[in-house]
Amino acid sequence: MSFLDLYMNRNPLITSPSEEGDVSAIVYGIPFDSTHSFRPGTRFGPDAVRQAFNNIEIFSTRFNVDLESVNIEDLGNTYHTVVATEVLDMIGKITTELAERNKQMIILGGEHLITYGTYMAFPKDTGYIVFDAHYDLRDEYADIKLSHAAYLRRIIEKRGAENIVHVGARSFVKEELAFKTEHKINVVTDKDIREGRGPKMVKDFMSTFDKIYVSIDLDVLDPAFAPGVGNPEAMGITSRELFDMIYALEGNTIRCMDIVELCPPYDNGATASVAAKLMSEVIAMNLSRK
Repeated sequence: MSFLDLYMNRNPLITSPSEEGDVSAIVYGIPFDSTHSFRPGTRFGPDAVRQAFNNIEIFSTRFNVDLESVNIEDLGNTYHTVVATEVLDMIGKITTELAERNKQMIILGGEHLITYGTYMAFPKDTGYIVFDAHYDLRDEYADIKLSHAAYLRRIIEKRGAENIVHVGARSFVKEELAFKTEHKINVVTDKDIREGRGPKMVKDFMSTFDKIYVSIDLDVLDPAFAPGVGNPEAMGITSRELFDMIYALEGNTIRCMDIVELCPPYDNGATASVAAKLMSEVIAMNLSRK
């Protein structure tokens, strides 16, 4: 039996622009936010991104790709659970099965813990770049090791840090700085981005990887651009700065991208709109390379 039959609700909300031809991208959502530490509600994120995607223009002027002619397969959301070990096991199996189809994947969260389950389904040599206001390198948070605030530490404990790049951190604790230094994690700092070095640094760091996994925690953006997130942090980057760094990945194949921490109860529509635009541009960028 397919894990998709076992774990997915099969209720897609994206209206695929086209049902003709091969599938170009696969979308699925993970409505999980049980380890949230500030504002609950990111479990509603996947459907909010879909609603925004269905209501924006999806012609990419940058890549001259019209997604209206592209077959995007939305598998719906995973079944809901509040148990971290259960969701990690479930999404690891789902992502592993989908990876065998060799199609670009877009995964919609949900809180950032989900990435521990999804990224680990890809080969170890898959490059990983995360955009996030936080390092998420605590050993535990609120006495929990499987936490959105500790997911990246769990990944590094399993795989090491040589294939990992962290972009945009501006809120962290001493414990995380010590772990970052000890494991020599490559970083693009908030200061690097403000001083205009972000895109080049991103491009240089990721140039050795053909296939990469991109994780976007929307709180990397300043709350002025993304008010609807689970853990907002002031003095963040602009949406333009984020997109410029994403565009710097044009030479890579984005094998999978997750978008996490959208919290619709606190959004005015701006955050969901950014998430939907990220989704459309990354799909277009991948298609432009073919």
